[in-house]
Amino acid sequence: MKIFSHVLLAYLLAIVSTGARAELSVGSRAPTFAIQAALGGKDTVFDLAKSLTKGPVVVYFYPKSFTSVCTEEARLFAEAMEEFEKLGASVIGISTDSLDTQREFSRLECRDKFPVGADPDGSIVRAYDAARGTASRVMASRTSYVIAPGGTIHAVLTSSDAESHIRFALESIRALKTKG
Repeated sequence: MKIFSHVLLAYLLAIVSTGARAELSVGSRAPTFAIQAALGGKDTVFDLAKSLTKGPVVVYFYPKSFTSVCTEEARLFAEAMEEFEKLGASVIGISTDSLDTQREFSRLECRDKFPVGADPDGSIVRAYDAARGTASRVMASRTSYVIAPGGTIHAVLTSSDAESHIRFALESIRALKTKG
């Protein structure tokens, strides 16, 4: 029984860590996308190329709506939206949850402040090397990208805690603004 539990633990750790550290490189071209999303409980489409014409974009990937850390992260991004807007930046959260789930999450946890995209097939998560899980069940890792208006990745962070993503994104955008 003890050997079985060690094997099971090793298997579960391998599943959780698959792809968790993979990410696109700073300076590389960000894959463009348009995604079904929810903002304030209403359906919308978030178009990365269109948003980049207005300024930098934070694309943050998270594993699952309504889980503790993902909820904390959404609330922290919502609280910081005024700062992001002052810097001319847009924010979108993306998970592999359904659009129905994102409608509710956008109202309750994102507090109607920014859209959350539904990527149930994981195609955008994979394009950004932010996938973890198995071939049959892909989830997003907790990875944030700051994308410069020209469409290149300015900064990237993969970290399990929520708070570091908001600080990282704000600091990266400020650095981008002083550089540009």
